[in-house]
Amino acid sequence: MAGCSPTPSRPAVNDKQDRPSLPDPASDEGIPVSVRIRERLKAAERRFNANDNIAEFIEPGELEAMLDEVTEKMEAVLQSMVIDTQGDHNTASTARRVAKMYINEVFQGRYVTPPSITEFPNAEHLNELMLVGPITVRSACSHHLCPVIGKLWIGIMPNKGTNVIGLSKYARLAEWVMGRPQIQEEAVIQLANLIEQKTRPDGLAVVMEATHFCMAWRGVKDLDSRMINSVMRGVFLKDMSLRREFLALLPRSTN
Repeated sequence: MAGCSPTPSRPAVNDKQDRPSLPDPASDEGIPVSVRIRERLKAAERRFNANDNIAEFIEPGELEAMLDEVTEKMEAVLQSMVIDTQGDHNTASTARRVAKMYINEVFQGRYVTPPSITEFPNAEHLNELMLVGPITVRSACSHHLCPVIGKLWIGIMPNKGTNVIGLSKYARLAEWVMGRPQIQEEAVIQLANLIEQKTRPDGLAVVMEATHFCMAWRGVKDLDSRMINSVMRGVFLKDMSLRREFLALLPRSTN
């Protein structure tokens, strides 16, 4: 049409330029493994508190790389405390030993997937109180990374739809939850949530009694103090006689 300016032609689209580029594995070279894992967690909007499990964000071989990274940084901590790790044969390998202890042992519950637990149907329709314990637990206070050593007892009130798991599996679940920097109040809730999810009982009770070395080893240095706390779910909250029966079965020190 006369007087109309021609329609401008659209520039050709370069699909390769406009398409978001995928991460280049080679670009990770030189980036500390802890940074790579942390970025994955942030991208997924997942928290990584001291007592969280982050196993699903760790790729094969990265735990070994983390061990090297922690060793290097632990060596720097010892140097900052003016400990001779070169001339003192007692501390020559301390940084590596501490790194292995934290990652492979005391904090392993952060970095490995949960133990494999096989659940069986309640074929006999068990409906009486079951008590498991004492289970020895070892953890570390997330405030000072001092040991927390104690025992816990688990009460289950099953129904016909409850899943049954082997007695040793309660200990394995407890070890997985406690194998992280923890505070006792949160640890017991985490364990209760996990057992409730696995077994689906009418009621669940967990009691934990522990010595905290942040009080025994430092601070007030009280060797005899203990902390006792509990979580009660379902019928243990509603039926006081059942609750009393469970507590009566515990050793005298936890009553």
